[in-house]
Amino acid sequence: MPLNLKIKNAIISVSDKTNLVPFAKKLIEKDINVYSTGGTLKVLQEAGLEVTSIEQYTDSAEMFDGRVKTLHPKIHGGILARSDNESDLATLEKYNIANFELVCVNLYPFEKVVNSFESVGDEELKKAIENIDIGGPAMIRAAAKNYSHTAVVIDISQYSLIEEELENNDACINESLRLELCNDAFSRTGQYDSRISEFMNMVNEREIPEIHNLGLKKAQSLRYGENPHQKGGFYIRDEKDIPWKQLHGKELSYNNLLDLDAALKIGSEFSNVCAIFKHTNPCGLAIGGTQLENLTRAIEADTVSYFGGIAVFSEPLEKITAEKLNESFFEMIVAPAYHEDAFGVLSKKKNLRLIETKFGKSNALEIRSASSGYLVQEPDQAVLTKDDMNIVTKTKPSNTDIEELLFAFKSIQFIKSNAIVFTKKGQTLGIGAGQMSRIDSMQFAIAKASKARLSLDGSFLGSDAFFPFRDIVDEAAKLGVKGIIQPGGSIRDEESIAAADEAGIIMIFTASRHFRH
Repeated sequence: MPLNLKIKNAIISVSDKTNLVPFAKKLIEKDINVYSTGGTLKVLQEAGLEVTSIEQYTDSAEMFDGRVKTLHPKIHGGILARSDNESDLATLEKYNIANFELVCVNLYPFEKVVNSFESVGDEELKKAIENIDIGGPAMIRAAAKNYSHTAVVIDISQYSLIEEELENNDACINESLRLELCNDAFSRTGQYDSRISEFMNMVNEREIPEIHNLGLKKAQSLRYGENPHQKGGFYIRDEKDIPWKQLHGKELSYNNLLDLDAALKIGSEFSNVCAIFKHTNPCGLAIGGTQLENLTRAIEADTVSYFGGIAVFSEPLEKITAEKLNESFFEMIVAPAYHEDAFGVLSKKKNLRLIETKFGKSNALEIRSASSGYLVQEPDQAVLTKDDMNIVTKTKPSNTDIEELLFAFKSIQFIKSNAIVFTKKGQTLGIGAGQMSRIDSMQFAIAKASKARLSLDGSFLGSDAFFPFRDIVDEAAKLGVKGIIQPGGSIRDEESIAAADEAGIIMIFTASRHFRH
């Protein structure tokens, strides 16, 4: 294996023509013979560069509307030949094949094309298929496999790296750089095929496919993961999948991104909402008032935990709200927009992260690692309506009561299981999250409300799962709770119903739960 590979012949065939001409010119200045085809060849020749046509070199015309042009032994033989193998060198000479030490290819813009589709019908499918590259990945993979004797360039961001190496290393490319380029090449073709697979799964309506390819690329490096001793990065499928952008403040951390995900989900579920998060759990949530009123009530729900939290608003942020936020310490603010004067107020704090987002529910599958594998599921987007409610008690709800109960049940899906929430007039009063038993979560929620000096008399209680015993209802009765909403389905449901009837409490079964682990 040559430590420094002398570059004498190069193939360039790119879909993205950005910086193509100056890059090819640099190669030619280093006495490197450039071979090209199709649109790439045309651009280079129009720029006055001396380039050999692959069609002329192979003595084989492009076929099938350009589908076949580089799939030829004189191309792949020249890429795969080993420069230190006597038999390979003899074969090159016998068949008059150029030894290609550099292959520069970027692929048909399949991702860009399918991202532009608003829906997929026959015409869109045909367009997508025509933008699946065949010859490009074949050349890239061949060059990457033969990295000992061939350098492969798959992205315009690598041009300057190659130019610098050729300039400083006597038109050679060193072994370690070739190995890095090989790594990048296989990562790119893997990602490319993943996006094709994902698109075809969507076309065939395979919601949970037999094979699920991630095909992610790093959007940013993180200082560390959840803790400083853990390395971390933020990966995305495509830039279009990020509905937010950071306008101001410190770089987002691993934990910030987890909280941001929770904020985006709750902001997409409610209109006219303010929610404050800590560790992906809401500590206060309020709807129905002015933006400032909602913020004040969200803080009021937990006057301790909100400090250092993440505040999310479903409406553009107003100056009066910004001034209230500025009175305390927040890690991050999330809103669909910022009025200019509001941004001016908040941006005075240099570390405060300001996120602008487009709220909206995503149908993307949720993926997490577990037990040395991955769990994949559809997002929790079940919508409960009045018609879905099963009123199981003698005491019946009014229309106002139903709205209150719906708010409680919508709120519960953003709280870690076991989850209990008390609400009243569009405000959370106490939240119990992530406890080992449901009664513990209830006691925690009661303690939160008590500390905030919020009365639970006349409140509504929501639970993410059924009650295994009647103890929740009995405790609720002591507090003066007016209504309870829960999934139902316990073998002891009748005991809970009886307890509610004894206390005159409304109880509704939803037949749907909202576990969040």
